Formats: sequence, C-alpha cells, structure tokens
Amino acid sequence: MQNIMKLQNGSDIRGIACEGVEGESVNLTQEAGNLIGAAFAKWLADKKNKDVHELRIGIGHDSRITANSLYQAAAMGMVAVGAKVYYCGLVSTPSMFMTTVFDEFTFDGSVMITASHLPFNRNGYKFFDRDGGLEHDDITKILEIASEMNYTEADLSGVEEVDSISVYCNFLQDKIRKSIQAQNYEKPLEGLHVVVDTGNGAGGFFVEKVLKPLGADTSGSQFLEPDGHFPNHIPNPENKQAMEAIKSAVLSNKADLGIIFDTDVDRMSAVLPNGEEVNRDAIIAMMTAIIAKDYPGGTIVTDSVTSDRLTRFIESIGMKQHRYMRGYKNVINESIRLNKEGIVSPLAIETSGHGALSENYFLDDGAYMAVKLLIALAKAAKEGKALASFIETLEKGFEEREYRFKIEGEDFKSYGQQVLKTFEERAKEKGYQIAPNSYEGIRITFDSDEVKGWLLLRMSLHDPQMPLNVEGVREGDCDRLYQIVKELVTGFDRLVLPQ
Repeated sequence: MQNIMKLQNGSDIRGIACEGVEGESVNLTQEAGNLIGAAFAKWLADKKNKDVHELRIGIGHDSRITANSLYQAAAMGMVAVGAKVYYCGLVSTPSMFMTTVFDEFTFDGSVMITASHLPFNRNGYKFFDRDGGLEHDDITKILEIASEMNYTEADLSGVEEVDSISVYCNFLQDKIRKSIQAQNYEKPLEGLHVVVDTGNGAGGFFVEKVLKPLGADTSGSQFLEPDGHFPNHIPNPENKQAMEAIKSAVLSNKADLGIIFDTDVDRMSAVLPNGEEVNRDAIIAMMTAIIAKDYPGGTIVTDSVTSDRLTRFIESIGMKQHRYMRGYKNVINESIRLNKEGIVSPLAIETSGHGALSENYFLDDGAYMAVKLLIALAKAAKEGKALASFIETLEKGFEEREYRFKIEGEDFKSYGQQVLKTFEERAKEKGYQIAPNSYEGIRITFDSDEVKGWLLLRMSLHDPQMPLNVEGVREGDCDRLYQIVKELVTGFDRLVLPQ
C-alpha cells in the first residue's frame, strides 16, 4: 500500500514507468497500472451510483514510449471488474475530458496517460468525469482502493476503438468558424500563416485536423511527429530551448503567429511575427485582453508568481487580478469558487501556460487557448491591426530569476513554515512593503533608488524546497533582491542557498 500511495502527485498519478535514467527505478509498473485502472472503475461506479458493469470509460494517451503498456494495464483492470472500455489512441488531455461531454460518447469517465513535460522515463494517469478533473482526495481514495486489490488479467478483444480526437477537432473548427464569420466560412483562416511546434508530443492533430482544413498556411511547423524520447527539445512552453525553437521557426518562415504546446496539449504559449514571446505574464495579459470585452470588470485568477507589471496591465484595461496559489487545479478551483460567490471570473491561468475559461467547462486546454488567439488574430487582421496590439501597453520586463532553496532533514514543511514566519517578521522590522492577502508565501515589493522590483518566497507544493522568484526593473536589481533575501533568512542552517 505504501508504495502505490507514493504514486500520487497532487490531483494526478505519476511515476517512473521505464528504465533509462541512472538511479531511477521503475515504480509505475504494469501491475500498478492494472490495480489503478480497476480502482478507478470501482470509485467511479460508487460516485455515479451505478453498477460497475454499466460504466463506459475512455482511455487515451500522449506520445510517451510507455503509453501502450500502461494503457493495456489499466484497461485490463477495468475490464476485469466489468467496465466497458473505449480506446481513443493518441490524443490530448483536454480532448479526453470532452469525451465525457460530447454527445457522440458521453463516457462516464475517462483516463489520460501522460506525465506532461517530464522526462521520457516518466508517465502517469489523469482522470476525468463530467464534473471535470478529479481532485487530490479523489486520487487518494482511488489509490487506497487499488492497494486492497489483486492484479487481474483480462481479454481486451472487446475494447472498442473510437476516433475521439476528430470529434474534438470538429468542435474547435466550429468554434473558429462561428466566431470569425468570414466570407469564406469553410476556410476562415485563409491568408494566415501559422507555425506550430508540438515538441514531438501529441499535438500534431492541431495542424492536420484544425489549421489546414480551415485554410491556414502551416508551412514551417515542426516536430509534429510523435516521439516519446522528445529528441528535439523538452515539450514545455516554459523551457527556454523550446521557446527559442518556435521563435526561430516564426522568424525564418515570416509567420503571422507561432504556437507551441506541451506534450499533452493542456498548455500553450505563442510567438508574434517579430519574434516576441507570448508566454508567462504575456500569455496571461493576451488572454485577458482578448476576453475583456466579453467580461468587463471580470476577475482573472492567476498563480502567485506573476509580476507587478501584469497587475498594472490587467487593471488598466478594466479587469481585476486575483493572485492565488500555484498549481493549475488550485487556480481553476479558486475561479470556480469566485463565480459561485457571484464574482464574475472568466479565466483561471498560470504562468506555466495552463489556462481555463469559464466558457469551456473551466478546462485547461492549450488548443482551445490557441483557438482564442487565432480568432483574435483573424479579427484584428480584418481591421488592419496586429495581434500584438492587445498587449502593446504591457510594460516590458527587464530580468526575472527563480532560485530553489533546498531544505535538508526531516519534517521540511514545518521547517519551511518557520522560515516564512521569521522572514516576514524580519521584513516588517525593516519596513519593507509586504503584499496583503498573499495566499502563498511572502511577497515584497520594492520601489526605491536602491532597488526596484519584487520577490516571492514560498514553499514548494510537494518537494523539500523553497522557491524564490525575483524580478527587477534595472540592471543589478535581481542581485540586490537576492542579497536582501539572504539577509532575511540568515541563521537557518538547514536551508541550502545556491551560490
């Protein structure tokens, strides 16, 4: 039981699925996958108040090399307990949620086999039902059920293969056509040049089944072939090499827009024709500006590491920012909570590129965000404007850094909390401007001749680490901010600071 419980990673299950990295032993085995599949079916039957034999469950995966073995393992577990399984093949994570929604399927639940941007030897399971992605406590319960079950083989000949990704792409096409309302209804993206980089993940469908049918020129798109070894770059919009790759493709092909997805297409970032990267703060600003007319005065929920300049931009266009804890589920759930309280919150979005819109089931969907960008691009082009005009008043950042302070020894969480308590007390003694209503860590803003910028010290969600984010507005500000932090944490000998 202890071993299988260790596979929980927040609201997902993740582990080492194959050999290949020195010092990392496989813990997400086929046996574990089998037990987890059976446990999900039992958990789902209980939630739906159905007999397990009535359940219809879809399973899909990204391009990872262990996808097929983990699919077979989970499918066997589900079939063994009596559930009906449908195989969706190579798909995106958001499309797997949509199989619980689309009339063509209306599955009771669905499973996506993915570990997002993690190295090739990792993999995992994400679970959905019509209510959305499962929560942390749901995953804990599933693993508890799995720990009490036995491995069971089953005949998979009754598993039905379905083309769920085509249904999903037709949905995206329909959204673009109806929103743009171009004269050429069938090909509303004709005349636009869009390059896509999928990093050899699962996102190639966006070129073949969305952009090309709508008339876009996609020449110069790259790394569309699924390859679970990710030979070209990490499929991660936060990765510098990945962003350089899509930036180079945009400039060399003189494209109107570049789009980059992560492995399972629940995150995205973009590049403008001049090579300007639209990621981190900029992707939040862009999405906020695009929806501002539809939700005037709306509240955008972001993660905690956004910049002060983003806050000023959001407020300058009549919207509000609610800076919350990191973790895409945390941000999404907070936006849902605000809406239930009567506060209009149309967008929950992280600097990582996870973005979820209220108009789209609060599903963090990179392809849907790309659709919103394409609609904005096409409409702007008709008015003789550039997509960049949406964020032209966003102040340019100068320098930002992230450090990770390792906490040595046991009970790292309580030690980290003591660090934060002392950090805040010392900062107050020095008269520093501490941000109110900080849901995560301690955030301090500086605006003096000596130093300008902000810093945030917080606890990692899962690891014995304290991440520190700093952003300065002038040369040397980041160094000065880091020096301030070092002084505020003096004496904590279990805290290992990078030199």
